[in-house]
Amino acid sequence: MKTYTPEFNTEICHPNNNYEITPVLDYITTLEGTPAGLPYGSSSGQWGSSGKMWTKQKGTPIGFGVTYYSYYENKYYEIKQDFDVEYMKEMTNRCYPISDRSESPIKEFISLQDYNNNFDEYRNTYSPFSTLVFGFAPKGMVVVWICYANISIEIGRFTAHELKDEKKIKECEAKLLTTYRIEPETHKELIESMSIPNASPQLWDNYRTKYDWSFKVTSTNDNFRFLSLDNDFYNGEFESLYSSYALNPDFKKRAIPEILNIYWETGKNERYIGKLFFNWDKTNDMFKSSGKKDNIFNIKVNKDNDQIVIDLNGKPIEVDSIRIYPNSQMRFRDSYED
Repeated sequence: MKTYTPEFNTEICHPNNNYEITPVLDYITTLEGTPAGLPYGSSSGQWGSSGKMWTKQKGTPIGFGVTYYSYYENKYYEIKQDFDVEYMKEMTNRCYPISDRSESPIKEFISLQDYNNNFDEYRNTYSPFSTLVFGFAPKGMVVVWICYANISIEIGRFTAHELKDEKKIKECEAKLLTTYRIEPETHKELIESMSIPNASPQLWDNYRTKYDWSFKVTSTNDNFRFLSLDNDFYNGEFESLYSSYALNPDFKKRAIPEILNIYWETGKNERYIGKLFFNWDKTNDMFKSSGKKDNIFNIKVNKDNDQIVIDLNGKPIEVDSIRIYPNSQMRFRDSYED
């Protein structure tokens, strides 16, 4: 049987541009022993995504090591971390859906072997493991996500330790300035201008809080077809769910969504996207006070497709905003025919 070596991009991100870090030394260990590493340059983007592409790496990632510099803290950090090997073998063997246009119902995921054996059928509907994202927050907080185009799953939260050895710090600083061609005077100016005293990772640790929850999307319109739902979570994870398994979704541990997108139709010229923007503090308070193991968001679209209301376990929930847009582009397996 032919074996397949995974290929993947790597990204380095931060919560926002005020928390930029710069790797000095790095490596990713792989099951196959192939060399792999982080992209050149500093972190960018937002929590969970850098927004930058890099040369593809090869192998099954089973650990990593990074020494990096945090300008806003004026500190060097170091981390050497192993992943759970069996978990990484399983996750790199999965392919998650990217669309719902196949003749047969979309599954939550399929195996890489199934994907490769049926490539012509699956290449436009599923994506294999594509990206490993490393996120850096204050005080050595490091989070890693494994991504598959429309799916992002947190591998774990880890802790880098501040370097204290003066000799090693000087060696790292020399390498930093040389690698990135930074003049010593510029380096000093950046330290001063980027300084954030008492920077804390607490907010992004809070975002990792998860609850058991599911959702139900309904409408009073007899022609309503709920087709897909996207969850863009505060903790950097992302999931896309399609009607074949989103009509009766499982209760599972999920973080609080930052943006929830729902897609529905009530006719061939009546296609819509609803965007619900959540407030983390208010939603978290409702989860904590619910006292329920299994929580459910009830999302209701009105008959005229111009209003959405949402509650949590039957109690109205306050969100930052709800917007509805025409959807003229996306089509699904159960869409009305054009």
